[in-house]
Amino acid sequence: MERLYEENSFLTGFEAAVLTCEPGKGGYEITLDRTAFYPEGGGQPWDTGTLDRVPVLEVHERDGRVVHTCGGPLTPGTRVHGQVDWQRRFDLMQQHSGEHIVSGLAHQRWGCENVGFHLGGQVVTIDLSLPLDEGQLAWLEEQANRYIWQDAAVEVDYPSPSALKSIPYRSKKEISGPVRLVTFPGADCCACCGTHVARAGQVGLVKLLSVQKFREGCRIELVCGGRAMAYLNQVQAQNSRVSRLLSAKVFETGGAVERLLAQNEALKARAAALEDSRFAALAQVHAGAGDVLLFEDGLSPDALRRLCGAVLRRCGGRCACFSGADGEGYQYAMGLAGGDLRALTRQLNQALDGRGGGKPDFVQGRVQASREAILSFFQRLA
Repeated sequence: MERLYEENSFLTGFEAAVLTCEPGKGGYEITLDRTAFYPEGGGQPWDTGTLDRVPVLEVHERDGRVVHTCGGPLTPGTRVHGQVDWQRRFDLMQQHSGEHIVSGLAHQRWGCENVGFHLGGQVVTIDLSLPLDEGQLAWLEEQANRYIWQDAAVEVDYPSPSALKSIPYRSKKEISGPVRLVTFPGADCCACCGTHVARAGQVGLVKLLSVQKFREGCRIELVCGGRAMAYLNQVQAQNSRVSRLLSAKVFETGGAVERLLAQNEALKARAAALEDSRFAALAQVHAGAGDVLLFEDGLSPDALRRLCGAVLRRCGGRCACFSGADGEGYQYAMGLAGGDLRALTRQLNQALDGRGGGKPDFVQGRVQASREAILSFFQRLA
């Protein structure tokens, strides 16, 4: 079978003969005498497109054959025109080529081995054998883009076994038979079966998004080419929106957010102090009242807990506090000093469509019930 994608990654249209067509999982499984559709492998997803207007949904390699899963049948023995989705193909070429450059430079600089690679629908991940920090990530991004600007031609070759012995190349596993080497001169030389750009400049841009510890090494997230431009456009749009909302210049939004957060923390502290004054007054009103049921609007779960605690210390019985609205549900906090509320909590949750729990003497949760239903439940306990 002729694998046209190995010879020319830029070939998108081709003619081929249909060898077999059989019903399979997810569609019709079709083999051809030649194909430009790349099958999933090496961390790179499959190509999509059409065979005589029949959608090519997936492409896999099985027992040395490239199997095209299609949305309809084709007749064995006929000739068809294949058309690869170029937008998807070129995106995958940019991502895969950028991964080569980044992995190769990390290998050169720090001796990192690429032990995992995944080309996802949104981002690319590279798993390296050694940990890298943010400073090293910044260096790696700068060097990768400087290499792209040099626009070196990408080389694809099948060296002879004797020549291969003298070539230092990266590979995750031992390879039997012919070895396809993809070389980005000065950056990387790797055994790879995927599709790549013809020149480094076609990658366009590499943007490293994050680095985090992964096993004994690290995992890098990145985007390249069109994905990198889309990512930066989205970041710019978000920052412009923040700039307008905060009346801050685009390069001063960080400081503006810090000031806003400081103001928010001060307001939260002031609100908490006012709440505590209100809770202390309610606790005084219900001092010695025994079992107490309270409704208080607009409380957060933490504020509800503080209200319940304040009243519980003075009432001398069980305290149940609710905050919410009919149609939206109510949060609750309930306590009984030295008591056991587990059975009552189960009854409450069952009767009022609730969820919650906690310690035997203090529980919190939420119910989907009306205020009238809550009042009725506690009246039946009296």
